[in-house]
Amino acid sequence: MFQKVAAAACAALIVLIFVGAIVRASGAGMGCPDWPTCWGCLIPPTNADQIDPAKLDIEKYRIKAAAHGIDPETITKESIIANYNPLHTWIEYINRLTSMPLSLLTLATFIMALTRKRHIRSVVIMSTIALLLLGINGWMGARIVYSGLKPGIITIHMALAIAMLCVLVFVAWRGCDSPWRLAGSSCRGGLNKLAWFLFVLVLTEGVLGSQIREKTDELKKSHAAAPRSEWVGELEHSATYLIHRSASWVILIVAVVFFLKATAARTGASWLEKVILGAVLCQMVLGLILAQVGILPFAQVLHIGLSSILVSALFLWLLASSRMDLRPWNG
Repeated sequence: MFQKVAAAACAALIVLIFVGAIVRASGAGMGCPDWPTCWGCLIPPTNADQIDPAKLDIEKYRIKAAAHGIDPETITKESIIANYNPLHTWIEYINRLTSMPLSLLTLATFIMALTRKRHIRSVVIMSTIALLLLGINGWMGARIVYSGLKPGIITIHMALAIAMLCVLVFVAWRGCDSPWRLAGSSCRGGLNKLAWFLFVLVLTEGVLGSQIREKTDELKKSHAAAPRSEWVGELEHSATYLIHRSASWVILIVAVVFFLKATAARTGASWLEKVILGAVLCQMVLGLILAQVGILPFAQVLHIGLSSILVSALFLWLLASSRMDLRPWNG
């Protein structure tokens, strides 16, 4: 039961990352300009007429405006309401609702890890870390709203989500008497080192990708009238984009070599290795669409969401191939 709850928490986080990607791709990040309420309500309005100006904390809006170089005196409750967009509001609200299952499942994982008759010390520690990361990211969600989608905070927000995903994968994998392991030979011949190299490359590529998404957010504001196919030309002036694009080919080569070596080693995890290679191939196709066709929203969403699946699969493979001491119960 414990593993099922922990695995469900992993799945809930991946779903939340997908939904968060929809928020960013649609530009709905400020759909709810306040937090934890949305337009001063627990359930957001469906049109501007339903907004109660008395529930809007005008001072917070003015502080946020000042941080962006806007004269606070120009911010009024009327000007705030004028920016209401029902589609963006409900996309962002659904994003917040999606965080609820993750919160409940992470809390349940933590409580179950503590209250089991025979608990594993490492699982208790990692469950605690997962709960802390959840709280920190929830706090950062509020900071993102009040910072007006400040780029650096968004990157950290995504990085913490990936860190939490890895922690939950560990908890789900280790939370039983006999964690799943690969065949002993899979740890030899440099295969494990190759997998770690691929994992580091994927994480680094993810950080670069997050920075590029920040640049596309800026382009959405400065080049709103231009077709998305022209955004790539602007991005090509960025060294970050060029490195990200070139590094994707390195990841593809390493992933193919890893798959061939793992297949030859007969690790007993061919299904997982196929998921890893399949995710890399899909990412390459999506990357080509983004680079050659344009910064299309659907491709952005899939590109971000699949990265979480790739990281999860790779980290699970690394755990299963590790030489970690797995004496049944160490707590």
